[in-house]
Amino acid sequence: MSLYGGIDLHANNSVVVLLNEQDQVMYQQRLSNHLPTILEQLAPYQAEIKGVVVESTYNGYWLVDGLMDADYRVHLANPVAMKQYSGLKYTNDHSDARWLAHMLRLGVLPEGYIYPKAKRAVRDLLRKRSHLVNQQTSNVLSVQNILVRNSGKRFTVKQIYNLNKKDLEGLLPDSHQVLAVMSSLKLLECLRQQINTLEESVRKHLKHTPAYEQLLSVNGIGEILAQTIVLETGPLGRFPGVGNYASYCRCVRSTKLSNGKRKGQGNVKNGHPYLEWAYMEAAQFAIRFSPKIERFYQRKLSKNHVMVARKSVAHTLARACFYIMRDLVPFDVERAFGCG
Repeated sequence: MSLYGGIDLHANNSVVVLLNEQDQVMYQQRLSNHLPTILEQLAPYQAEIKGVVVESTYNGYWLVDGLMDADYRVHLANPVAMKQYSGLKYTNDHSDARWLAHMLRLGVLPEGYIYPKAKRAVRDLLRKRSHLVNQQTSNVLSVQNILVRNSGKRFTVKQIYNLNKKDLEGLLPDSHQVLAVMSSLKLLECLRQQINTLEESVRKHLKHTPAYEQLLSVNGIGEILAQTIVLETGPLGRFPGVGNYASYCRCVRSTKLSNGKRKGQGNVKNGHPYLEWAYMEAAQFAIRFSPKIERFYQRKLSKNHVMVARKSVAHTLARACFYIMRDLVPFDVERAFGCG
């Protein structure tokens, strides 16, 4: 007898369901999120289980890894692409788990990508670096706002890092404002040290793959961004074409049109936030250091908002990087941006 498993995973418990070929429930139970308990409950059925579906959630790796280590064939369900029958009046965790198993049995389950465990640690380290960089930017903007609001002077990032308490006392009229800026400066110094520490660790574990080496030829992409793009992209074979990859990187506009009129947006957040961040960072550096890309950006800026113009550069870079990683060829700015 063939069985198909569905697991509706929550923060502290999971609903586990096993269906047979006739969609009959052979096992159904809510269990605590304790891997040995789940494996113990599934063990009597393991020989008959053809596959187990786990819905893709932020807290699912412990379960996916544990099931795979126990020799189960694990599938990761893509919740965005998965729709239940619209005629249902009542659903709960048990029906959700049964639906996962049902779609697996029919062979129509929209699946997500299970990232290899061996590569996950360096990828997560780069994600933490991105998180710290965002915090660093937020604190720099906070200091700039306080200074320009109370002194009328705008300071660059380099100038902010060189400020001390004596400088601030001469710029700001109130001691509380000085204290506020000093607290941000101490945080910035701590963040800079931690970012440097993470970058040193990442560089020790850089994988000099052919795709990584070719990405270094792209204007605006250095060691950290190249490694981020390679690790977050994964196997290119999972993308049918360059348009799918650009959409995955959140570089494609989300718009719904009807009779030539805009009717809203859909799936704005569908895609990969870290790849979106990586290509936006690359775009910012490329605009700064490549005259040809800067001219492309200026043409877009003359007709659009600054963020739309920058996203156009990011979109072009994402499409170029798809071909660079697929064909293992160096970056050609003329071909990518069509500018002389």
